Amino acid sequence: MITKENWQKYIDKLASINRKSSDLMRQYIEKNGLEDNEKLIRYAYLLVQKYGEASAALSAEMYDAIAILEGVNVPAAVPAYPATYPEVAKAVNGTATNEEILSNAVGRLVKMAGQDTTLRNSLRDGAEFAWIPQGETCAFCLTLASRGWQKASKNALKNGHAEHIHANCDCAYAIRFSSDNNVAGYNPDRYLKMYYDAPLKDGQADTPQNRINALRRQLGANN
Repeated sequence: MITKENWQKYIDKLASINRKSSDLMRQYIEKNGLEDNEKLIRYAYLLVQKYGEASAALSAEMYDAIAILEGVNVPAAVPAYPATYPEVAKAVNGTATNEEILSNAVGRLVKMAGQDTTLRNSLRDGAEFAWIPQGETCAFCLTLASRGWQKASKNALKNGHAEHIHANCDCAYAIRFSSDNNVAGYNPDRYLKMYYDAPLKDGQADTPQNRINALRRQLGANN
């Protein structure tokens, strides 16, 4: 069992790394503005490399700790490489008109390196993964969490990266090698019930996206 305390310690460290990169990008923009796109990309890339490496290393450390906990003999986890310069440039070019969105995009790319690490190593070793909600979880993340533990496959990666990574989110992938293991407090049945109990609007088709929208409305009404 991955204890609540151990998981929280990992999540807090990961979130701290992501926030630090976003904060530094925001400070840079406040000082230098958004006009020089080339410098924005260069600085964002440096942040993504430095803090992305830290995120990947932390996730590799957590992966190895779980393997030891379960008594599984697998190679040491290999940290994923952070986003490439073209990937960072694409993110900057798509958000460079808004300070907050651009800063969050840097944090998202940093987080992606950690989640890539978890998924790629679980795929290598045949582990299972699950998306574990954390904090005030959005409807989409709760929907992902409701899927429960899944066998690692290439379908979880898009163009080599973990899907569904978004800004201002502390949720993360966990892995396990045995069905006897779990993350304390993770209850996919509860999230699935929330998903199906969320009321659709009159005449709205019962589709996955409409269900997510209904859950989003319900969560918003409860906050």
